[in-house]
Amino acid sequence: MRVPAWAGWLVGLVSGGVALGVAQLVAGAVGPAAFPVVAVGDAAVDAAPAPLKDFAIAAFGENDKAVLVGGVLVVLAVVAAFIGVLARRRLSLGFAGFAVFGVVGLLAVLTRPDTGVLDLLPTVVGTLAGAWALRWLLRRATTFTPALASAYDRAPQPAMVPGASVDDEDARLEEAPEEGPAEGPEDGPERPAVMRAGGWVPEFDRRRLLTGVAGGVVVAGAATWLGREFGGRQAVDAARTSVALPKPATPAKPLPAGVDFKLPGLSPFVTPNKDFYRVDTAIVVPQVDPNDWTLRIHGLVDRPVELTYADLLGRPLTEADVTLTCVSNDVGGPYVGNARWLGVRMADVLREAGLRSGADMLLSTSADGFTCGTPVDVVMDGRDALFAIAMNGEALPVDHGFPVRQVVPGLYGYVSATKWVVDIKVTRFDEDEAYWTPRGWAAKGPIKTQSRIDIPGYGDRLKAGRTTIAGVAWAQHTGVDAVEVRVDSGQWRVAKLAEVPGPDTWRQWSIDWDATPGEHAIQVRATDAAGRTQTDQLAPPAPDGATGWHTVTVQVS
Repeated sequence: MRVPAWAGWLVGLVSGGVALGVAQLVAGAVGPAAFPVVAVGDAAVDAAPAPLKDFAIAAFGENDKAVLVGGVLVVLAVVAAFIGVLARRRLSLGFAGFAVFGVVGLLAVLTRPDTGVLDLLPTVVGTLAGAWALRWLLRRATTFTPALASAYDRAPQPAMVPGASVDDEDARLEEAPEEGPAEGPEDGPERPAVMRAGGWVPEFDRRRLLTGVAGGVVVAGAATWLGREFGGRQAVDAARTSVALPKPATPAKPLPAGVDFKLPGLSPFVTPNKDFYRVDTAIVVPQVDPNDWTLRIHGLVDRPVELTYADLLGRPLTEADVTLTCVSNDVGGPYVGNARWLGVRMADVLREAGLRSGADMLLSTSADGFTCGTPVDVVMDGRDALFAIAMNGEALPVDHGFPVRQVVPGLYGYVSATKWVVDIKVTRFDEDEAYWTPRGWAAKGPIKTQSRIDIPGYGDRLKAGRTTIAGVAWAQHTGVDAVEVRVDSGQWRVAKLAEVPGPDTWRQWSIDWDATPGEHAIQVRATDAAGRTQTDQLAPPAPDGATGWHTVTVQVS
C-alpha cells in the first residue's frame, strides 16, 4: 500500500507551513530579518538586475515587496508539496528535501548585514520542525488492520494491535508485495511490519491524516501569529505613540492663504501620512526601539559623534515643509508627496563632528542594511536637510522611518532619504559606493523639474463645456515659477499657480478649458525659478530620473 499522491502533496504543504511558522516564531525572538523567507527575499532584491527592479516598481508600485514575498512563498509551497510526494515513497528523500530548504535559508541569512549566530536559529529550528511534521503526518496516514488468513498459509501471526500506526519507515513507506511472505516484525507490536494476507495489511487512513493535517495547520498558524507578535511591532508602536514631540526652535512658516485649491481629485498640498508613498528595499519594515537607537557619525571627521534618540529630541529642532520624490517615478507617476517634517539640522551635527578636507559624501546606513550616498555640499548649503523625527505633527510612522530618517530637499530619495538611519560614514564618492550606484543608478541625484496632471485622469469621459484641468509641479530646492498647459498640440497657455511657503515643496496649478466633443490630448510642462523649462525628451527613470511632458487623453461628449 502506498499513500496517494494527493495526500503526499497535502502532507508536504502542511509540513512546509509548520516549518515556516516555527521559523517565524523563533525569528520573533531573534529578529524579523532572521526569518528565512525575509532573508531569501532580501537576497533576491540584492541580486536582481536593475531592469528587473525597475519592472517590479513600475508593475506593482508600493506592493512590490508583498509580491516578492508572495512569490517566494508560492515557490516554497510547490517545493514542499513535491517533497511530500517524494517522502511517501521513502522518508529519507523528504528529509533530504528539507535539508536543502535549510541550506538555502541559511545561505540567505548569512548574506544579510551584521548576521550573528542567533540569526541562524529560525532556519535551523524551522527545518527540524518541518521534517518532524512530515514524518508524523505520514505515520498517521497508514494503519494496520487484520486480514482473513488464506488457505495457502494459516500459520499463526504475531499479535498486532488493530489500528496501530506505522513506526517502521522502511516498511511503512515502501510498497509491500501483494503475495508471498512478508517481513516479520522487529520488535513486536511497537514496530509492526507489512504482513501478507491472513495477517495484517496496511491501509491508507484518510481520517487520521486529515485530523493530523488540521492539527498541523493550527500549529503553523499559531506559530506564525505569535512570531509576528513577538517581532516587536506592538512594542515599537507603543514606544512611538508615547513620544512627546518637543516644540521646534525654528518653526515652519504658516502656510499662506491659497496654498491649496481644494479641488476634488487634486493632490492636497499636504499629503496625509497614510497616503504618502513608500518605496524602499525593506521586505519587512524594521522595528527599531527608540530606547535602543543610536546614530553614529564617523569617517572623515575630527570628532566622531554618537547620538541617542533622547539626545536628538533634546537638541534645537527645525520644522520644514519638504516634498520628497522617488527617482523611480515615471513622468506623471505617484511617487511624490509633501509633508511637514520636524528634526535636527544635519549640517549642525556635521559641524560638531568637524568635516575634514576632501569629504564629499555621506554614506548613510539603514537599520536593514540599505545604504545611500548624499553629497556633502548639498547638506551644508543652508537648506533644511534634517534628521527627521516627526511627520505632519506626529512621530514618524514606522513605515516611514521611525524613529529617525533623513530628509534632504532637492535630491531624489535614493541618495538622501534614508529611513531608520543608524550610521553615517563621512567619506568620498571615489572611495565608497551606496546601494543603488553599482546597480546602474547615478551617484548623485538632483531632482528634475516635473509636472503632473491630476484632473482629469487618463481615459476620463467628460461633458462638453467648461472644465478644470489641474495638477501639481515640483522643482525642489529651486521652486516652480510657471506651469503651462496645451491641448492637442495647440498653443501653450499659462496656468494659475497656488501659493507656496518656499522652494522645497510642490505647487498646485489649475486652468479652465472649454472642452469640445471628441478625443483630446492634454499636456503640461513646468518652468523652475532659474528659468529652466521641462524638456519634452522622454527618458526612463534610470539612471537619474525620468523626463518628458505628462500627457493625458480624454473623451469629450
